[in-house]
Parts: sequence; structure tokens; C-alpha cells
Amino acid sequence: MRQTWLIFSQATTVALAGYFVVSTLKPQWLHEAPQVVPTLPAAAGAPPRAAVQFSFAAAAQAASPAVVAVLANKPAPSQREIEADPWLRFHFGKRLPQQRPQTGLGSGVIVSPEGYVLTNNHVVSGATEIRVQLADGRDTAARLVGTDPETDLAVLRITLPPPLPVIHPGKAGELQVGDVVLAIGNPFNVGQTVTSGIVSALGRTQLGLSTFENFIQTDAAINPGNSGGALVDVQGRLVGINTAIYSRTGGGSLGIGFAIPVDSAYQVLEALVKDGKVSRGWLGVITGDINPEVVDTLKLSVDHGVLVKEVFKASPAAKAGLEAGDVVTEVGGQAVRTPRELVNVVAALKPESQTVIAVQRGKEALKLPLQVGLRQAQAGDDAAQPE
Repeated sequence: MRQTWLIFSQATTVALAGYFVVSTLKPQWLHEAPQVVPTLPAAAGAPPRAAVQFSFAAAAQAASPAVVAVLANKPAPSQREIEADPWLRFHFGKRLPQQRPQTGLGSGVIVSPEGYVLTNNHVVSGATEIRVQLADGRDTAARLVGTDPETDLAVLRITLPPPLPVIHPGKAGELQVGDVVLAIGNPFNVGQTVTSGIVSALGRTQLGLSTFENFIQTDAAINPGNSGGALVDVQGRLVGINTAIYSRTGGGSLGIGFAIPVDSAYQVLEALVKDGKVSRGWLGVITGDINPEVVDTLKLSVDHGVLVKEVFKASPAAKAGLEAGDVVTEVGGQAVRTPRELVNVVAALKPESQTVIAVQRGKEALKLPLQVGLRQAQAGDDAAQPE
């Protein structure tokens, strides 16, 4: 009897100790876990897609139908042509293209219901035949309306049954560094492609790509074939024409692309459609920058403006009375601080129009009436440029 009681006591002690350990370390083992039934939201009450996913789909859908592929049949450029043409050097680098006829691949943007298409001059330059392929699959021949090599823009026209998809213009002047933009085009002829990025810089100049440079820089991927395509804002409005990539070999994007602002592109479009050419104002001077060394050497009375180094004979500047050593501070009431600004301001004036140029000559401030001349493509630049 005593042995039985001892066994019972020991068993009870072990059981109580085990219960204490389990209740302390794993209490859930002593209670039945409640059954968990997942609750799914009712389909009718699901939030809209935009509320759960940040997307640029609306902008892409708004702009993409108006972006086209441009195919231009042209003879292969020679090595001499590549060396002489900055655009060919920029895209081919030191590579010699195959010596046989080529099909140039690029992009374009339909900008009017009448079928006018903006693209780059270097896409269609020298082409014997141009075709345009729309995003909806239509394919048609295109007529070259006109080109403007000084901005690297060209205008085509296509004839197709209406309605044609037309892109809505935005305002490049409202862009800020950091704004999101989309690049839409036909890179490497793989089909229409949309890439995204931000505005990296504004007003880029001195790239040696064209005479009049005021590029939007973006890190949206731009590759060969994107030239002439659309740079759009988050509302799908056109803010630029994609023009170039930074590449040492002419290869793929390195995150530095350039686009012509839409405001400049539409000015060229209007001139080419109306007159078949772009007429720009001309002053007829060679100029240089103002810096402290120049101010000290020439004993100038101003520290800003554009220094006139030489005045061409019988030019509008000569007729207005400008002299070497003058400092131009304003043209038509618009301040100029660099030779490039002077070129752009004068070029925007209508030839044969009248304006007033503000000049500092020694300690004397002058305002000279000027009749704007007509800029010739081969005429000397208003600025002494390295290119």
C-alpha cells in the first residue's frame, strides 16, 4: 500500500510540474486556437486602380497614338560626310557605316488634324523616300514639307482618312528640373516604346549639335530611333521633341538625353508650313563674353552684356552705328548677357523689322535704332562660336 501511494505521489508531482512548464512557455497548447476566416473586401467596394497603384498609363495612352515611326531610305554616308556633319559624328562616332543604301529609323509626332508631322532633320535628311507608320498599324508615304537644319527640325505631311490622332501641346516654359516626363518613340525599330524619367536640366547649350540650342535634358531612356519622338508631361502633353543622346560610340542611352522645347518646335513648324523655310533676324557682328579680365583690360564701365569684337561691313549693325568695343546690353528691350543669348534674341526677330539696341560705349549709354537683317544659313554667326 505504501509503495502504491509513493508511485501516485511521484506521478502527480511530475504531472503538475509538466503542466506548470507548459502553461508558462506554451500556453496556446492548453487552449483551442480560434478558427481564422479571411475576410475579402466586396468586389463592388474595391478602390479604383489609381488609388492603389501610381501609374503614368493615362499620360501614355493620351500621347502614344500620335507618335509615329519614320522610315527614311537614304544612301549610306561616307566617312568624309560623317567627319563634316556634327550630327553624323554624334551618332556614328568613329564607326564607318556599311557602304550600301540604308533605311534611317526615327520617330515623329502628329501635331495637326491636317496630317503635319514634326520630326528631326537628321532623320530625313538626304532621304529618297519617307514612310510613316502609325501606332494603330497604318502605313503611308510622307511628303517632306520643309527642314530647318539650324534647329535640326523637319516637317512631314501624311494623307490618311480622318480622324488622325493629334497630340496636345504643353508649355516647355513651365517645366522645372525634377518634373516627371515620358519619352515615346521607336527605339531600334522594336516598336513603340515608352520610358520615364525626370527633367535633369533646362536650357542646355554649346553641345555642338545645331546653331540654335536650348535643349531640355532628361534621364528618360532615349535610344537610336527615338529621334523625332515625343517628350511629354504627366498629362500626356507634348513638351519637347527628342533629338539626341549622349553617347561616345553612338550606342544606347547613358541616361543623358536632349529634347527641343515644344515652343521652339512649333515656331519652326508654323514657318515651314507657311513659307517652306524659316526666316531669322541677323545683326552682323562677331562677339565675345564679358569677364573681369576683359572689363579691366578694356576699362569697360559695365560688367555685363555682350562685347562687340568686330562689325561686318554694310551689315545691319554697321548701319545702326555699332562699333568694335561696344557692349550690347539689350535688344528690343530684352537683356542679353552672353553671345548665345544675343544670337537667339536677334534670330527671333522678323527680318526687315525695326528694333532698338542698347549699347554701352565707354561711359556713355546709347540706344540705337536698328533694322533687322535676314540671316543666311552660311552667314557668319552673331557669336564667335568654337563650332
